[in-house]
Amino acid sequence: MAKAGRVLVLLLVLFFGATATTATADTAPVLSSVWTGTWETAPSGTAAALPGAAIRNVVHTSVGGTAVRIRLSNRFGSAPLTLGAVTVALRRAGGGPAAVVGSMRVATFSGAETVTVPPGWDVLTDPVPLTVPAAADLLVTVFTPADSGPATYHRTALQTSYVAAQGEERAADEDGTAYSAKTRYWYYVAGVDVRGPAVGSVVAFGDSLTDGNGSTADANHRWPDRLAERLQSRRLGVLNAGIGGNRLLRDGVGPGALSRLDADALSRAGVRALIVLEGINDIKGTPAASDPAAFVEAYREIVSRAHAHGIRVVGGTLTPYGGYTDFTAAREAVRQKVNALIRTGGVFDAVADFDATVRDPASPERIRPDYDPGDHLHFNDAGMRALADTVDPAVLG
Repeated sequence: MAKAGRVLVLLLVLFFGATATTATADTAPVLSSVWTGTWETAPSGTAAALPGAAIRNVVHTSVGGTAVRIRLSNRFGSAPLTLGAVTVALRRAGGGPAAVVGSMRVATFSGAETVTVPPGWDVLTDPVPLTVPAAADLLVTVFTPADSGPATYHRTALQTSYVAAQGEERAADEDGTAYSAKTRYWYYVAGVDVRGPAVGSVVAFGDSLTDGNGSTADANHRWPDRLAERLQSRRLGVLNAGIGGNRLLRDGVGPGALSRLDADALSRAGVRALIVLEGINDIKGTPAASDPAAFVEAYREIVSRAHAHGIRVVGGTLTPYGGYTDFTAAREAVRQKVNALIRTGGVFDAVADFDATVRDPASPERIRPDYDPGDHLHFNDAGMRALADTVDPAVLG
């Protein structure tokens, strides 16, 4: 199995996932139901480790439930990763690193509070009884007692998280006083699942456009966040598998789309649909991809692999970038040809015509000015909402 796709699933997690109830001394039993992804981020590379620190990652749910489990990643690590403590809690209103009183829970791994994760692997916690609302902020705190080498992280979090430099015995603090440092990265945490009434999840799979570049930080205004708002009444979770700089046809920032498809999309809990918006970095990158047939071949592979898991695939047309540094007329011609094949080539189960939504009617090679944050490639908050509104919920199955 490819390194990027390996997931260490503990036997007790599988056991609890199949049983009728679990309980702790201070909580009611958790009724069995379907596990669904409520949040994810795709690991994009590594940062320097923070030995001895507790990192309090702030993540935002899409759907709620009565239990959670956390996915933690050493996917790009070069040495075994020791997790000395992992906790999860609801974030107190008003932001910051403090937890709602009484919501702090210690996560375990086959009953143990510590675990060592081999390089190249992800690990799931045991189920944690905790009532989690939809559209809530969670605090996922990870204490790393020793230097385990490069830390797997997600670079473009667009979310302030917090660090306690002296983190021993601080992971379960409800008071956030010890978390005096801030970070703009997500360290180690790669996903959160909930068990509850949700009927499934949708993965938004792409590059910086999906990752949220151009939208307001700490506001959850990426287009997958906006889509999650629209899908709440349908009880569908939305998972953001965007990586800034990612490519369809080759590795870029993070493994290429085909390499990471299983780990970041197909293996996630409860996935029923995949929305693919990937390829603009191949057109504008170095070396530039100029053969539309290569794009179609890659898209067909994504669809085939998704269908093998019973997952529908929605293809997103590639959005304009006229005015951006790497724009040329020749590359624009490639984008137009690729979009024509997405729209009419019968590759996908359905199409979200993002290009038609956001292009400037007066200059179709450019983004509409009111959607452009100024770099002529990404989208501001209004543009992100427009992308989300392009997706027809009916095509998600």
